[in-house]
Order: sequence, then C-alpha cells, then structure tokens
Amino acid sequence: MSYTFKPGFRLGIYICKDLEIVDFAAPYGVFSVARRFDPELEAFFIAESLRPVQAQAGFTVLPNYSFADRPDMDAFLIPGGFGTRQEINNGHLHEFIRGLPERTLLVSVCTGSWIYAKMGLLDGKAATNRKEPDRVEQSPSGKVPIDRLAELAPACRISRARVVDAGRIVTGGGISSGMEVGFHLLRRAGYGEDFIAEVARVMEYSKAYDVYATDIEYDDSHAPS
Repeated sequence: MSYTFKPGFRLGIYICKDLEIVDFAAPYGVFSVARRFDPELEAFFIAESLRPVQAQAGFTVLPNYSFADRPDMDAFLIPGGFGTRQEINNGHLHEFIRGLPERTLLVSVCTGSWIYAKMGLLDGKAATNRKEPDRVEQSPSGKVPIDRLAELAPACRISRARVVDAGRIVTGGGISSGMEVGFHLLRRAGYGEDFIAEVARVMEYSKAYDVYATDIEYDDSHAPS
C-alpha cells in the first residue's frame, strides 16, 4: 500500500523522569530539520503534568502539553531509558494511550516498547528493542532489553531490525535508532524518499541513512507498495 500524505503531521513525544536523551532528541531533531522544508510538520512534548521533567544526566525538559490537554496528534512516541522501568506500571499513561484515537500511530524508541508490551498491544505483532546491553544488563542478574521485551510480551514476534512497522505500532531498536524512527515517521506521513534523504543530508547523516534506510521490517501487509 502507499501511505496517504497527512498535512500538518504532528508528533507528540512522551516525557517522564530518567528518559534516555537521544531517544527523544533524535526524532525531535529530525522533525525540526524537516520543518525547514515543510513548516506544517510539528513535534512537541507531553507529560502527565506541565511541570519540568528531568531526563537522564540532569537534562531538564519543559513539556508543551499535559495528559489533561489531550493534544491532537498523528503519532505518540515513547522514548526509552531507566524511566521506562517505572512507566510500565503507570496506569495514567496506559489510560492516556488507550484513549488516543485509532488513527494515532503508537511509536517507541528502545525500551519505550516495554509500555506497549505491558499493555498487551504487541500481541500478535512484530516489535524490536535495544540489543546491546550496558554494564548492569551484562551482569549475571541482568537482562538485555530485547530479551526483556520477549518476556513482557510472549505473544510478540521479536525482531532485530532497526525499525519495525506493524501498522499502527512502530518500534525502534537501540538509542540512536530514534533517528531512523524520525525518518520513518516522515515516510508514514507521506513524504517521499527524496525529501527524507534531503533531510538526512542537511543533518550530515547521509552515509548512515544509506546504511539504515532499508533496515526496516514491515509486519504483515503494512509495507508501502
């Protein structure tokens, strides 16, 4: 199928304590540069409340919207990081997600997919997660995030692709895969490969984009024709 162009595509990025900075900064940065070519694109931050949120390493983010605002958006993205270990049990977040219109894409980077796994949204679908462990995860009691995803969602088909497009749900692999998730969301918004490649060129990311552009797994019939 070919994706339908969505004028004014809006990306909402969830922000909570102890998120990985690159997980949310990379897709936000892709949209920021793409706006130079199409100012109708928009990316913004959503949190439970309109209070500053401290991500990892003391990086503080001021959200644009709270859950109560219910902003209109075409995609909702959950980044990964240590914060997701608490967020998998955040009932307010789960309720917010379940209240989103069916047309809203559910997106994640890295361990953000754990949230969708815990909610049962990945059952019968393919998804990915970070594959490279850190020091804690390499310890005898640790668990690599992609293996933890399989544990949280035993009915999910685990993929090692950098990006997995399962229709409404789009998941990205490790930390820097937020770049490819950002590019793929432009694809889902209906922008052509020439447009996306030009955004990558301006970001001086062309060589990496050429390597990763095809590292996408489409689950079932969700691939573009």
